[in-house]
Amino acid sequence: MQSVSAPLLRIGTRGSPLALAQARAVQAFLAAVHGVAPEAIAIVVIKTTGDVIQNRPLTEIGGKGLFTKEIEQALIEGAIDVAVHSAKDLPGELPDGLLIAACLPREDARDAFISRKAKSLAELAPGAVVGTASPRRQALVKRLRRDLSVVPFRGNVETRLKKLATGEVDATLLAMAGLNRLGLSAAATAPLDIDEFLPAVGQGVIALETRASDTATRARLATIGDDAAATALAAERAFLAVLEGSCRTPIAGHARLVAGLLEFRGLIAKPDGSESFIAERRGAPTEAAAMGHDAGAELRSRAGADFFAG
Repeated sequence: MQSVSAPLLRIGTRGSPLALAQARAVQAFLAAVHGVAPEAIAIVVIKTTGDVIQNRPLTEIGGKGLFTKEIEQALIEGAIDVAVHSAKDLPGELPDGLLIAACLPREDARDAFISRKAKSLAELAPGAVVGTASPRRQALVKRLRRDLSVVPFRGNVETRLKKLATGEVDATLLAMAGLNRLGLSAAATAPLDIDEFLPAVGQGVIALETRASDTATRARLATIGDDAAATALAAERAFLAVLEGSCRTPIAGHARLVAGLLEFRGLIAKPDGSESFIAERRGAPTEAAAMGHDAGAELRSRAGADFFAG
């Protein structure tokens, strides 16, 4: 059995309760498959810029990469062997030399509506305040309810639930996957239908990133990879890459296997929800990336180059 001083693998992760829960899930999967104690797989906590700066919207300080940059740098430098990410936090393009080697089975991809004042988004009082740090959620809320006020709302899952409880906002939206992984699913007032409120690209997927050149680690990670999640993520990330999406741009995309075929639906929207475009594709799972790319190209053409400028 591997000793703690010489770990089989070193997992890099953020230090939030959700990130640690995800890293421990990966640790448990790997330990079981490779016949070692969980302690033989080290978890290395890395503080990211997004974790340090909590008092400003992500769009003002650099977008999605703020939750991955330092972890990816540790990977590039060889300080860790695998980075564990919520796939929705990953920018459209990965740094040179890095790749997503595997994904765990996808959790619930839906967003959760959470409120103590209404049972659904539709039942919120006119002018009610919804808190979210996500431009996608803001745009989709405004797309459905132009009268609602949407305000910046940051912090980890528990922090946002506490802020909601103290009345800072009337409602908020969180990923069902995160609530489930933290054992907080009961906090959800109602999950939102995927077709009405399209998730973020990669939502519900835990992505395992490593160095392309590290064939040994790639082989180990492949033993716990879920093909369905990886296929869906390939379509979604190809869509994101075409649109050069980041935290600054309201982009949503979701793919799922249905009766042996991959169904993809992607959306782009104005931040105020006043305008949106949707593209859909259905085809063979082997064409996942091509489908996502094609859908992204369609929306870019239909929307025009300056769609995100306003």
